[in-house]
Amino acid sequence: MQIKRVGIIGSGIMGSGIAECAARNGYEVVVRSRSQSTADALLAGIEKSLGKQVEKGKLGSDEVDTILSRMTATSDFSILADCDLVIESVLEDLQTKKHLFLELDRICPDSTILATNTSTLPVIELAMETGRPEKVCGIHFFNPATVMKLVEIVRPITASNDTIESAKEFARSCAKTPVEVRDQAGFVVNALLFPYLNNAIRLLEQGVASLEDIDTSMKEGCGFPMGPFALLDLIGLDTSLSILDALYEEYRDPNYAAVPLLRRMVSAELLGKKSGRGFYDYHGGK
Repeated sequence: MQIKRVGIIGSGIMGSGIAECAARNGYEVVVRSRSQSTADALLAGIEKSLGKQVEKGKLGSDEVDTILSRMTATSDFSILADCDLVIESVLEDLQTKKHLFLELDRICPDSTILATNTSTLPVIELAMETGRPEKVCGIHFFNPATVMKLVEIVRPITASNDTIESAKEFARSCAKTPVEVRDQAGFVVNALLFPYLNNAIRLLEQGVASLEDIDTSMKEGCGFPMGPFALLDLIGLDTSLSILDALYEEYRDPNYAAVPLLRRMVSAELLGKKSGRGFYDYHGGK
């Protein structure tokens, strides 16, 4: 199918990034947020992001105007009714997502592809909330969506080949590299990444090295762009804990059992960059 109008549910970092990617690559984009104030904030944030690209000489001001003209953000759920593709990017909570897919199935035409940006949850459970399981898949962007090239296209056992191919083509048209993955917790990247992050916390808890030295070791020894603790703070410690819990629930592998320090930090609301403090202090100092 030809995708022209894309709906995004969620005005957080991922929803905003996906919306910007789609609009920059010619799609008409509608974003549904929980309130009009957060919808307006999303558009202001994207305008600021695009403005930085103008300052760097990567976009012209006329291009920014064109991109912004393709975008609408509102709290009205019915705006999604005439989309060719809808991608939800809300809280990683299965019941919340199930409710969304039930509502989307009710208001969207039968031809609409319904996709989730989940990083770990079972897509099949969302598909079975609808009367169109063959039209449901995962389209998992990575943070920041405007920069990261990879998109995991998640195929639940119910998805049709046409749905998967349309999802891949959408990713390619957004200048991304799609990889097709099976619908199992963590897919490829998180299934490999989170044991590494979890074990980094374990090393810290055991006193093997300081968090700064562990980060330096992985950057200078393995050539990673950032160390595990900087990455955990960027992802969000609460998000990281949710992912580990979902992985452990599926596999019962000890590598996925969240280290107690991580759970204690989440309880203390030390969530990383978004809260101002995680493993590092973003208000100044460490």
